[in-house]
Amino acid sequence: MESLQNWISTAIKAINEAVWGLPTVFLLCGTGIVLTILLKGIQFRGFFHAIQVIRGKFDHPDDPGEVNHFQALCTALSATVGLGNIAGVAIAIGVGGPGAVFWMILVGLLGMCTKFSECTLGLMYRRVDDKGVVHGGPMYYIQAAFGGKSLGKTVATFFAISCIFASFGAANMFQTNQAAGVAEATLGINKHVTGIVLAVLTAIVIIGGIKRIGKVASFIVPFMGGIYVIGALIIIIANFSQLPSIFSTIMAAAFSGSAAVGGFTGATFKAVMLQGVKRACFSNEAGIGSAPFAHSAAATREPVREGTVAILEPFVDTVVICTMTALVILITGQWQQGAPGDYLQGALVTAKAFNYTIPGFGNYFIPIAVFFFAYSTLISWSYYGERSIDYLFKGRGALLYKLTFCAFAYFGAIWNSSNVNNFSEMMMGIMIFPNLIAVILLMPTISRATTEYFNKLKNNEFEHK
Repeated sequence: MESLQNWISTAIKAINEAVWGLPTVFLLCGTGIVLTILLKGIQFRGFFHAIQVIRGKFDHPDDPGEVNHFQALCTALSATVGLGNIAGVAIAIGVGGPGAVFWMILVGLLGMCTKFSECTLGLMYRRVDDKGVVHGGPMYYIQAAFGGKSLGKTVATFFAISCIFASFGAANMFQTNQAAGVAEATLGINKHVTGIVLAVLTAIVIIGGIKRIGKVASFIVPFMGGIYVIGALIIIIANFSQLPSIFSTIMAAAFSGSAAVGGFTGATFKAVMLQGVKRACFSNEAGIGSAPFAHSAAATREPVREGTVAILEPFVDTVVICTMTALVILITGQWQQGAPGDYLQGALVTAKAFNYTIPGFGNYFIPIAVFFFAYSTLISWSYYGERSIDYLFKGRGALLYKLTFCAFAYFGAIWNSSNVNNFSEMMMGIMIFPNLIAVILLMPTISRATTEYFNKLKNNEFEHK
């Protein structure tokens, strides 16, 4: 039995490493670059409009959907802002050196355009039933992109199954596993307790569906994210004089493959780039196809409008929060204490970095932040998995899925973390391929819709408050 378990663990690790190889990097970055050119830098020219949209300027009470633009944004952000920002950044720097930060930011900027595209498609191909319930997600535009009822359905089904597995792994067991590990290591809280609390809290919210999820997410994300950013800003401002040398180190190491200062032994250019791209993708999930689930539920008749809202996610998640975390770690020198091999160690590195300038902040706030960010990820991804179940079984099995999801939340807290981690990364990586290939096939549709929308916006053809 033990030899079989070892074989399975080795196989999962090998597949995970293959999935997250250079072809995935080229697909993610290449798609982002092509979309940026095709859509004329939509992530920059649509940024201000996105802020107008989430402020409700273009809201209309008769628009179909289940949540408003801000709730859709917070639901998607709640699924991404979390361990990737706190622990993933520490791992990226620890393994790939300071240069990995450059690639994280670059992929974040490209991811803004990718998120715009996949979420625009999510709105274009969603279905709203007679009861006002939204049936959306990448499966619908994947099916349309691949054409032919048989092939399109097969690829969409493959994506939905991958999403369900990812919802149990990366977005559930992995989250509770790390939250429980950090709580035990810093606060001495038993893992069983953390698992039970997360499972119960998750059940209370997800039984109520996307509307309740949106309300909870729209509170947790701004509140916890705001405190985290303020803490990081205090450290950055207090050490402002170090920033020029820090940015110089990041730029030098991004292309040389080695660190310019400190005791870091150096990494190859490939390792630096892979770590940056991988952690940025885990952080903002651009290209994975998760965000279209949340945004498809938004109340609007204009797919491109909601697409612009999605632009803000990688910006907030990666360009702002991940960069701040990286600067805190680099300023305080914690990255030179040894490369963290897993997310638990990565979270502890980040906690020590915050403690360096604000004693006690890392010891107490970081575990709390990990808990709530993990919780917000759980409730958002449960909806993604539920929509995949809805696609596969035509509206049946939602309650069974939710109950199973909550049970996995408990077991994830107490199971072996290495297997959970590798399985989670593997399933999320697999989701990229059908999703981005569909986006590529539908690029002309995205381009045409974007041009039409912004022409109407320029001509003041939309009603607004």
